[in-house]
Formats: sequence, structure tokens, C-alpha cells
Amino acid sequence: MSTARYAWSIPGFPVERPGADPTTPEIWCYADRFSYLPGDEVGLSVHTTAPTYDVRVVRDGADPVEVWSARDQPGVAHPTPDDAYAVGCGWPVALRIPVDPTWDSGFYLVVVGVEADGRRHEREGFFVVRAPEPRAELALVLTTGTLTAYNDWGGANHYRGLGDDPYADIPAPVLSNRRPVARGMLRLPDGAPRNANPATPGPGYRPRHPTYEWAITHGYTRHHSDAFWATYERPFVGWAERQGYRFDYLTQQDLHDDPTALDGYRGAVLVGHDEYWTWEMRDVVDRFVDGGGGLARFAGNYVWQVRLDDEQRQTCYKDPRLDPMMATDPTRVTTTWDAPFIDRPGTATMGLTGLGGAYARYGATTPRSSGGYTVYRPEHWALAGTDLYYGDVFGAAPVCVAAFEVDGVDYTFRHGLPYATGTDGAPEDLTIVALTPAVLGETDRWDGEVPIGAPLAEMHDLLGAVWGDDVPERFASGYGAGMVATFRRGAGEVFNAGTTEWVSGLIHHDPFTEQITHNVLRRFGAAAHLDHPVPEESA
Repeated sequence: MSTARYAWSIPGFPVERPGADPTTPEIWCYADRFSYLPGDEVGLSVHTTAPTYDVRVVRDGADPVEVWSARDQPGVAHPTPDDAYAVGCGWPVALRIPVDPTWDSGFYLVVVGVEADGRRHEREGFFVVRAPEPRAELALVLTTGTLTAYNDWGGANHYRGLGDDPYADIPAPVLSNRRPVARGMLRLPDGAPRNANPATPGPGYRPRHPTYEWAITHGYTRHHSDAFWATYERPFVGWAERQGYRFDYLTQQDLHDDPTALDGYRGAVLVGHDEYWTWEMRDVVDRFVDGGGGLARFAGNYVWQVRLDDEQRQTCYKDPRLDPMMATDPTRVTTTWDAPFIDRPGTATMGLTGLGGAYARYGATTPRSSGGYTVYRPEHWALAGTDLYYGDVFGAAPVCVAAFEVDGVDYTFRHGLPYATGTDGAPEDLTIVALTPAVLGETDRWDGEVPIGAPLAEMHDLLGAVWGDDVPERFASGYGAGMVATFRRGAGEVFNAGTTEWVSGLIHHDPFTEQITHNVLRRFGAAAHLDHPVPEESA
């Protein structure tokens, strides 16, 4: 057994569940669905130890707007199952929030709060308002599959929580969406650290994980920076709205439930960390692109197949040997999309795969790399107007657009240019625009004395579980790359930024990242911007 300490197993992280901290007033909430149409009602379940509480609903974005509120609601503390993370909380609906037909499609924060001992105590829930029919050219698809996977409210998620030994945590294969969202995934204070390490260390480096340290100090989930709105989609939306862009909002759950969810849109946009997808979600995206749509993915770490059931439970065993579906339908087994028995490589939809890259500028993974992307095809349409040259680097540290978790493909160089080998199913016309070195995980050089966030041994275990003794040669070195790439599928096109941290370039107003983002959004259907002309086709 490896002696490496998982960084998320360090004692001291808060665990959110009723009764976990008797000294703190409790209040949590969750909506009965992720998304609603105008005219629907949001069923909000609330648990609190306070006698009364208040509720605010805010359409979040560049300029948050409060759209609904209620005060002096009667507080009730409800029994909660010990395994609420898997079966749901089962709290009754406390109040119903009407979705006014005048509300724009968007992301709506539900902030519940109480006053106790002269202090304000708040927690958040959320819901999305869909457009009844397309009102914008672009649909922003929120990464609710990854939110579910990392949400550890109740004590467990797809990474940890079931083991008695904190250094040998066992992940929960089944997670319910009928529970609150852990603190920090929906709302964060300014200055909260990101997963990319902006400082370049000198000799004698001992890795640290500032996000974990910050979470312990301030009482947030250890996974606050790993997934969803506060870290990823919200900064993107804030930047885009200030630039004049408009989106209709969907969730991945909408794609799963509604095969027509993307009908009528010119482009679909993904941001941040979209690690977990169902077969049905992929079908919708593939059909959309085949029919002429543009997929703009400013995201990274495309890895896992999951299943969703009618009770809003998400299943992901990761180790295919544990999934009962292996005996009946191997194509739906919840493990990496690149597994040969699934026969649907991730590259077929996104062009890139998380197993082609993995980690960069995170902990002990490439800690002194540039943190940015090196340009190899400066003539590509995505780089129009950037003034970038062959060999230039954009988004480098401390911005770090190419960091944390990145996607790539097996590739080779010919005459100074990178090309996909196709051994991982990469499309024949995949164009690699830029890349950065990445590794499959962290190597422990400190004999277990230093916490490790992404142990390489964990990836080796996964590869063995999926391929047995026939692990493909492309994984032998443990090295890969994050990539910016494009390809055509049917009548449509995919742009893939290949990194979870693309939004960092927008937060820091890196001019190259901003111009590329403008180019992609314009090409795939956004409204005209005089300062950012539509990019022409490259030769």
C-alpha cells in the first residue's frame, strides 16, 4: 500500500450535516429540482435550529439582482438520515417560490439566513431558470454532474467519506441531489484561492495545497474550488455579461432528461470542470454538433460516465469491477469513457480526454511549468487578432490558464507541429492549436510526509482496473499534455480549451485568453462586437 497521504484526508476539514457542530446555528436548504421554467414553483426544503429564518432569491452574475424574498418563516429542524449523501435528506417542502414569467433565464442563488448571538448565519441553495424557447444564440450548460460528484454535504462524495481510516477513505458510489450543496461551491468571498499554484517555487520544493489550508481555516468544504458555480461558471458569466454576451441557461440534468434541450441554439458553452457525464447527455451534445451546432468548451477533465435515476441519484463506481452493470451492459458501466468495453472514447465528443493530460501546476505536478499554453498553430482561427506567434506562451503564471486538471490526446511531433496519433480515438481532423506538459498524477518524493492531492498510484490503480494486464502503451510514461484543440463533427464544430482554469485568464484580463474567448463565442453564434470581428477560416 502506498504511504502517500491524500491531501483531502487531512484532519480538520469541516463536515456539514445536522448535529456535526453543536456550537453553530444550523440552516440549510435545497430545491426539489435543478431547473425550472417560468410559471413553475420551486419547492424549497429547509432545515434550521433557529425559530425563524429569512429567504432571499438573487439572480447571480455580473450585477446580482434580488428578485424575491420572505421573512419570519417558521424554523423546523428535521430528522436527517446518516446516509443523506446517498438517499437524500427527505426534508419536507417548507415554502414554494413562484418562478415569475418576467425572470430571465439564469442562475438563481437561494440565500437562507438566521440571526443568532448578534451574528448573521447564512447558507445557500440554487436553481436555474430555463428559457421556454431559445431567446439567446448560446446556451450555457452548467456542470451539475461534477457538482454532485464533489458535493460532500452529509459527509461523503464520489471521492471520500465512507472509510473509518481518514487516510484510506472510500468513495460513495451513489449520491443524491436532494440535499444541500456544501459551503463554498455556490458562493465564495473575493480572494478565495484556486487550485492552480500561481507562485513558481525554487529548489527544495515541498508542495502545498492552499485551497485545503484556506478551507480548514475558514470553515468551507475542502472541495470548494473543485467544482461548479462560485469558482468556475460565475467568473465566466461575470466577464461575459460585462462584454455584452447573453446566454440561456441549462443544466447537465436538462440534457439528460430532455433530448431536445439544445434545439434552436447555435452554440453550447461549457465552463470549468465538467468531469462527469451520462450517456444521454453525450447523445444530446453529439446530435447538436452533428446537426450544425458549435460546442465551445472552456473546461477540462472529461473522464467519467455516470448514471442518473428518477430519484435524482447519481451513480459512479469508477472501478468497473464494482459496478453491477458490468454483468448486464458493459457500455453503461460507470468508469472512464476511454474503457474499451464502453466503446465510446471521450475524444469522440470533446476531441480530448482527461486521460490524455490530467494534472498541471497543481501540488507536485509540473510545479515549475509555464502555467500557460505554448502556441503551435498561430494561424488558426481561434487565435485571430491575438498577435500570437509560434512558440509564444499565453496565460502563464501567475495567471495559470493551463493548470489544475487538463485534457489532451496521445500525440507526436512532425516538423515542429503536434499531431494526434489516434490511438485513443482522437478525430482524424483534430487540430492541436496549443499545449502544455501534464502528468497523470503526483509522485511522492517525501515518504508520506507531505499531503498529496492527486497520487499517481491512484491513476495506476484505475488503469489496471479498466485494462487489466493490457494497459495501453500511451500511459506507460505517466506523461501527457493539456491542449487547445478543434475538430469538426458532422455539420458542426467543437472548440476545446482543455483546461479547468481557462476562466483564470478572464479573471485576470489576460488579453490573449480574452481575445480567444471572443473569437470562439462569436464564431459559434454570439451577438456582434465591433471590437472583436468574426474570425475567418484558417487556411
